[in-house]
Amino acid sequence: MRPSPALVWASALLALLGVAVALGLVPAAAWWISAGTVLVLAVLDALELSRRPTPSVERELPSVLPLGPEREVLLRLRTSARFGQRVSVHDLHPGPWPVRGLPRALTLHAGKESSFAYHLLPMARGAFVFAGCHLRLWSALRLWTQQRTLPVSSTVKVYPNFAPLAKFALFSAEQASRMVGAHLQRRRGEGTDFHQMREYRIGDSLRQIDWKATSRAHRLISREYQEERNQQVVILLDTGRRMLARDDRIAHFDHVLNASLVLSYLALRQGDAVGLMAHGGPARWLPPMRGLGTIDALMGTVYDLEAQPVATDYLAAATQLSLRQKRRALVMLITNGRDEDIEDLLAAVKLLQRKHLVCVASLREQALDESLTTPVVDLTGAIRVGAVANYLDERRRAHDALRQHGVTVLDVTCPELPGALVERYLAIKRQGRL
Repeated sequence: MRPSPALVWASALLALLGVAVALGLVPAAAWWISAGTVLVLAVLDALELSRRPTPSVERELPSVLPLGPEREVLLRLRTSARFGQRVSVHDLHPGPWPVRGLPRALTLHAGKESSFAYHLLPMARGAFVFAGCHLRLWSALRLWTQQRTLPVSSTVKVYPNFAPLAKFALFSAEQASRMVGAHLQRRRGEGTDFHQMREYRIGDSLRQIDWKATSRAHRLISREYQEERNQQVVILLDTGRRMLARDDRIAHFDHVLNASLVLSYLALRQGDAVGLMAHGGPARWLPPMRGLGTIDALMGTVYDLEAQPVATDYLAAATQLSLRQKRRALVMLITNGRDEDIEDLLAAVKLLQRKHLVCVASLREQALDESLTTPVVDLTGAIRVGAVANYLDERRRAHDALRQHGVTVLDVTCPELPGALVERYLAIKRQGRL
């Protein structure tokens, strides 16, 4: 229990009154009466506050939160006291997360529920605990405050940002692909699996026409094909030091997870099976699965996965994947390729190519592109731009070395990654390469 500013001011006034008594300006009885009154009121007010029942608090928030978007948390308070009371509330949210709306002062009324919402921004994936809730109570005469902690604990899991997936569910797979920036080539009715017979439409190719069916029906009949379904896609994630770079305050690895979810969702919508393997730092393995329930399994596998400051052994990762994944699959290897990694990366890709179709997505720091467009005003700036240009040139040569061995390489920034992955996946499907 702590004295409030009102009690501190009252004590200061008593001290001034004592000075006046010492100077003979005020009779001593005035000080004794004033001091006695303040003392009695302070004691009674403290007793009232100590006996006051603690309000109850309930926290309302989902058990799973996406990384990135701001989230609303609702607190409900109720008091069993016979009269209203003023409280200040601070929720014990995970420490480093930015919040808006805390602490909050409000008046609780007897027999009525009061509630308010505040907003927080999850800044990291994993499991986190809301340890409790701090209440600061004010005494009836506002002479004392008391802080009480309620053990209202909640555990939440922060997953990669799955919020866009809910929006994609409202659109077709093709529309959703365009929403993430994939540029699709329309090839109506073509694919590798026969789908149905239908009347000829303008734009159908001659090879689609079924001449036997046409002669029987006395009108042009086309065969319609669709991309082969029930194929397999495996996302191979680099969890080593290359993924520790950051763009837009978010680590590259978090951008990679978000893009992987988008690719997985659209591949599952196409009827394919999706799996995931993480290697370099922490290792994880989820064999390819079909159905949209796979998204939950993917998020449960990677939600607490973080890149670590260790070197990635690409060849070891390729060996492990070759042993685990027996059926041919499209392997999407997502990393940040450097010139010094090229020999190990090329050996890993060659091993995977014996059975699988391999695509390497190499992330490029957005700051590198921005530095090349920054005006050069001094020698330091010129040296920096020259170093960046030299680094990007070495990076291009490393990617060209991979392309010479038949590897598809995507050199992209974090914002470009989801669209590039989806576009390449759909192109491979439509070309029947898998």
